[in-house]
Amino acid sequence: MPNPTPKSWLPSANTPHCDLPLQNLPYCAFQTETGPHLAIGIGDSILDLHTLSHTTLLPEETRAACRAPYLNTLMEQGRPAALRERLTELLAETATPVDIAKIKPHLRPIKDIRFAKPVNIPNYTDFYASLHHATNVGKLFRPDQPLLPNYKYIPIGYHGRASSIVLSGTPITRPDGQIKLNTFGPTQQLDYELEVAAYIATGNHLGHPIPIAEAEQHLFGITLLNDWSARDIQSWEYQPLGPFLSKSFATTISPWVVPMEALAPYRVPLAPRPTSDPAPLPYLASNAPSAIDLHLEVFLTTQSMRASSLPPHQLSSANLRDLYWSFPQLVAHHTSNGCNLLPGDLLASGTISGPTEGSQGSLLEITQRGATPLTLLNGETRTFLQDGDEVILRGYCEREGLPRIGLGECRGTVTVKKSP
Repeated sequence: MPNPTPKSWLPSANTPHCDLPLQNLPYCAFQTETGPHLAIGIGDSILDLHTLSHTTLLPEETRAACRAPYLNTLMEQGRPAALRERLTELLAETATPVDIAKIKPHLRPIKDIRFAKPVNIPNYTDFYASLHHATNVGKLFRPDQPLLPNYKYIPIGYHGRASSIVLSGTPITRPDGQIKLNTFGPTQQLDYELEVAAYIATGNHLGHPIPIAEAEQHLFGITLLNDWSARDIQSWEYQPLGPFLSKSFATTISPWVVPMEALAPYRVPLAPRPTSDPAPLPYLASNAPSAIDLHLEVFLTTQSMRASSLPPHQLSSANLRDLYWSFPQLVAHHTSNGCNLLPGDLLASGTISGPTEGSQGSLLEITQRGATPLTLLNGETRTFLQDGDEVILRGYCEREGLPRIGLGECRGTVTVKKSP
């Protein structure tokens, strides 16, 4: 577990409420004239791992991986503790003046860079791990039986579309689709979904499941994720095989990959299950503190709000610890049939909602499928997203006596499809 007390020689990393203190060091990638470079975040800067790898400052076994355009090569090594330990040494206030002088040329202000995708994502699986979200949505469609009989026995998921995963800030084009009554056109029920996703490290060989006791070690880090959804298209297509075109048009991820090691002080047990619920089967059973005390927030700005310089309207606040199924359980279940996960695969939580009002993770829940419009700060109303709306996801771990570990932001603005 990282020591919560050390500080960095970089002053911006020690300021109150800094998302990127010495204890975080999230990975990212950014564009350069010669192509994308891997980096880590610290304070108000990023440290270029690509250029730094051409020195002797980094562990020799990780230098080639730090020169790759994506994190996948580093992920193949598992969770490279030597690299993280060395970067912590180089950026700590106890670093030698000689090392500090060598590090400074490789730092760049975050405000001056353009982020790139940090991972070449081979596969994307989206789960349905929030009991509160599943119950809220189930009540809208099946008031007498919100949860289907299998929900509390197995993690429910579907295989998403990796090719349409985009980086935070990428405009989201309102999709066309087939809707009930034999019509085809732009979705009128565009929604966001507040999610967190985990990147896989080493993965497993085909035919060899990952035991629940080992699943944690196959998690490399986490990121914020918005799984945009066209609810009217979804309601027409989802039976009998689940979501398809209502989800595959775009999924937004944050540029940061927060290592699991940075989250260690915030690990907690999953929310206790009611005694009436079935116990997980042995292959999913674990007493380890597998949840994360991660605060999550959703904000919305409209074109009118931005024109009037109004602050974003907060839509909801939730916590990752309220999931019914943990990420280690998702890994164990995903591979239980022998399915092989690859380095860089992305496993998303599904929409995260809490047990109280104000903790719903989608407009579908907040507006009761559009029946109860939401009133924003400037008097505008919303049932679903309109053109020009920007959705902002934020996440952070914070506890007294410990540093704030931020996941940054995940942003996307809805745009109209342009004529060819």
